[in-house]
Amino acid sequence: MARNEWINSYLEAILDVGTSKKKRFESNSKIVQKLGDMDRKDNQEKVFSPIKYFVEEVVNSFDESDLYKTWIKVIATRNTKERSNRLENICWRIWHLARKKKQIVWDDGIRLSQRRDEREQGRNDAEEDLSELSEGEKEIKDVVTTLEPPRDQMTRIRSEMQIWSEDDKSSRNLYIVLISMHGLVRGENMELGRDSDTGGQVKYVVELARALANTEGVHRVDLLTRQISSPEVDSSYGEPIEMLSLPPEGSGGCGSYIIRIPCGSRDKYIPKESLWPHIHEFVDGALNHIVDIARSLGEQVNGGKPIWPYVIHGHYADAGEVAAHLAGTLNVPMVLTGHSLGRNKFEQLLQQGRVTREDINKTYKIMRRIEAEELSLDAAEMVVTSTRQEIEAQWGLYDGFDIKLERKLRVRRRRGVSCFGRYMPRMVVIPPGMDFSYVLNQDSQDTDADLKSLIGPDRNQIKKPVPPIWSEIMRFFTNPHKPTILALSRPDPKKNVTTLVKAFGECQPLRELANLTLILGNRDDIEDMSSGSSVVLMNVLKLIDQYDLYGQVAYPKHHKQSEVPDIYRLAAKTKGVFINPALVEPFGLTLIEAAAYGLPIVATKNGGPVDILKALNNGLLVDPHDQQAISDALLKLVSNKYLWSECRKNGLKYIHRFSWPEHCRNYLSHVEHCRNRHPTSSLDIMKVPEEPISDSLGDVDDISLRFSMDGDFKLNGEIDASTRQRKLVEAISQMNSTKASSSVLYSPGRRQMLFVITVDSYDDNGDIKANLEDIIKNVMKAAGLTSDRGKIGFVLATGSSVQEVVEITKKYLISLEDFDAVVCNSGSEIYYPWRDMVVDADYEAHVEYKWPGESIKSVILRLACAEPATEDDITEYTSACSTRCYAISVKQGVETRRVDDLRQRLRMRGLRCNIVYTRAATRLNVIPLCASRLLALRYLSIRWGIDMSKSVFFTGEKGDTDYEDLLGGLHKTIILKGAVGSDSEKLLRSEENFKREDAVPQDSPNISYVKENSGAPEILSTLEAYGIK
Repeated sequence: MARNEWINSYLEAILDVGTSKKKRFESNSKIVQKLGDMDRKDNQEKVFSPIKYFVEEVVNSFDESDLYKTWIKVIATRNTKERSNRLENICWRIWHLARKKKQIVWDDGIRLSQRRDEREQGRNDAEEDLSELSEGEKEIKDVVTTLEPPRDQMTRIRSEMQIWSEDDKSSRNLYIVLISMHGLVRGENMELGRDSDTGGQVKYVVELARALANTEGVHRVDLLTRQISSPEVDSSYGEPIEMLSLPPEGSGGCGSYIIRIPCGSRDKYIPKESLWPHIHEFVDGALNHIVDIARSLGEQVNGGKPIWPYVIHGHYADAGEVAAHLAGTLNVPMVLTGHSLGRNKFEQLLQQGRVTREDINKTYKIMRRIEAEELSLDAAEMVVTSTRQEIEAQWGLYDGFDIKLERKLRVRRRRGVSCFGRYMPRMVVIPPGMDFSYVLNQDSQDTDADLKSLIGPDRNQIKKPVPPIWSEIMRFFTNPHKPTILALSRPDPKKNVTTLVKAFGECQPLRELANLTLILGNRDDIEDMSSGSSVVLMNVLKLIDQYDLYGQVAYPKHHKQSEVPDIYRLAAKTKGVFINPALVEPFGLTLIEAAAYGLPIVATKNGGPVDILKALNNGLLVDPHDQQAISDALLKLVSNKYLWSECRKNGLKYIHRFSWPEHCRNYLSHVEHCRNRHPTSSLDIMKVPEEPISDSLGDVDDISLRFSMDGDFKLNGEIDASTRQRKLVEAISQMNSTKASSSVLYSPGRRQMLFVITVDSYDDNGDIKANLEDIIKNVMKAAGLTSDRGKIGFVLATGSSVQEVVEITKKYLISLEDFDAVVCNSGSEIYYPWRDMVVDADYEAHVEYKWPGESIKSVILRLACAEPATEDDITEYTSACSTRCYAISVKQGVETRRVDDLRQRLRMRGLRCNIVYTRAATRLNVIPLCASRLLALRYLSIRWGIDMSKSVFFTGEKGDTDYEDLLGGLHKTIILKGAVGSDSEKLLRSEENFKREDAVPQDSPNISYVKENSGAPEILSTLEAYGIK
């Protein structure tokens, strides 16, 4: 019953809080509401909540049975008093919360167990497929383990990788694109900490862009971010272009720039959780900019041939997805830096058991974020991490990365052994660079100077004034001459500051030898801080009082970012030590900053500091939970002058390893190594004729121009009729004879706009409906009524095969010659009717990368069915298969896995594909990762020089499982109501995944509807509303 007495005391404390704050909680119903809503209000609550504290203690510390017994006891002893009724109500409510938490933990445990089993099964399947070893591999199978570096060694660039040398790269003219989509990004006066979206990532990408632009061989660096023209923020964030740095003198480069791309609402700031529906709009805007720059750079330094990005680097999940789409469209390597990972955050929130999956997803859009990270892993050639811990403990949680399988595939590639279409992104550890220009020469000098001259009687003779922050810190100390133990972090429980204070307070020799300085953010009033921060600071103050540390511990209320270097200098001048005792430290940037000022360091052994200390060899690692180990390490460094001096020298000697030039050399070396494995094909941009050709023969290229120059002329200058006819026939025949040549490219020069018909019109059996004929004719008729009718091209994009398209057009008397291009098999192939429906070989090569080919067949047939199936439930649909599409026929009524489930299982096996259900879910198209209807249309827009904003998509209210992709972007979308009978979208994703509103913009001005059974006049009216008249 002792446990119940604790519960009773907590419940009484809750009631006391409610009584003392009666004005705030006027009735029992408001207390109950407080209990139910406390987790959702945690981010907004700015004061410490005793109610929340006591409720969490009860829920987290006691078993459900104890709570139930307490409730029974309260019921048995209740009376008519208001307090008794409130106690009963609150007790029941807390018991309900405890049961709810227990259920959440139970469900989460089952989910994690199932996911572990699935990952293990995926790894086993991959290993079975990879078990067929070549003769060369069998001979050296026994020495596989010797080729991998020991796990306790720091990752290094492999010997076959050439280190980036500035001597032989100066003429390469590289164009690099960085993307950081969210937050407030600018080059000067960065508002770091203004909100949760504007933090260290902003500073990192800006400094990276500048550093890369100063590297030999790099011609231009563009940092793409979102343009924000809102009165809520400074007007500088609305400027479309900002120069970050001038090119190095004599380099001939362009420097680095911030390019702000409009997307989403123009007049308000959008937090990162709400940016997901606008991803495709950002992609199209970024694509326009990159194409313009590639063309411009090509004209300047490459003889007119476009200079495409050397690499596209996405930062965070949203920019990672943008980079994946851009890299797929342009066929250039993609690099990803996660910065902060969604699955890691999701797992931590679930383990706490306070919030349901639904609430987490609603607040953070976490499932949408995780899918973006998985997609980024699919497309990424390389993932840049700060530490090895990030690879194993964070990226290891993702379906798309398995460290054991990655190592096995890497060994096979190095030996030239087939990987059977499996890919894993290469994880590389490249610590963030730092700008050491602010470090003064005297900071790196080996001097024995102390503070005597600064705080002694000769202070007035010093010409240089003492920094204000020094005076602010030293006023706390009885003896400021002592060495300073410096800790600098935000007041977060994870930073483990209270353990440091305990270690200092309980070690008398350390207290006698040194002072402790705690820089814990900025505050005016502790009560105005968030509950977590206020608890940490209150505990620190209590410990200072408990151990009587007055005069030995400094805890200033305020400091400026510009004063941080002076804080490090003060600790170094006193021959002090810097400590980071965090429970887990993902990287540890402050450790590098401290080393730059000559401070030895003591750091947690969990996370990034392990790699940092291996590189710098300037301090000691400790267990953050062991107070004795912390005090011993601090005492050892402070008391041993020789050790202190050696650590200082080592830190200053090796700090260049964390400089931006070193970071850029490592970065470009890894990127170059990845490019050697990336079959980049050139993407040509068609030149639009200065004057549009005539409408009469526009669809057969500019034949009239050719034969008019070569034909036989009469004396009056006219061409003989027979000669004209003969030349025309020869020209058409010559076109047909060369139609298979991939080098013959088609540019509809007179086309300045594209009408794309993407209606997925199928009946319940998966057959194309007859209304497709009316849709096509109405769209073309509406186009013919516009003043731009001669400038509009037509594209048909469908999930059907080319044979089925030809058959259906013949059946419904649709003229294929009216189309400039036909996109088939869900975007895996492009055909040109003007070339007798021959496939675009360039596009096939464009989407080939990471395509597993024949290796996908057996795997997808094994995984597609959700339940055991017979042989004829799902079968290969041979007539629809091609080199870039594996089509599967699904019998009606057979339960198959959803797209998200199939993708997950393929990723676990190292297979990167795009999955599309089409023809009313009776067919499954497995196509290359970089292939889709939207990507095919972007490919055509680049080649033909037609901006995506000048395209109009005609679609239905529903469609294939790639339907959502067609709704976002700069193009206009006209939804034809009632045009689609049966769709495939029920197989897109599960209910637990993200919702459509997280992927498609709501109330977009680019989406319009045409009522059911509408004809050409109604379509024309909608076009006129878009300005197409």
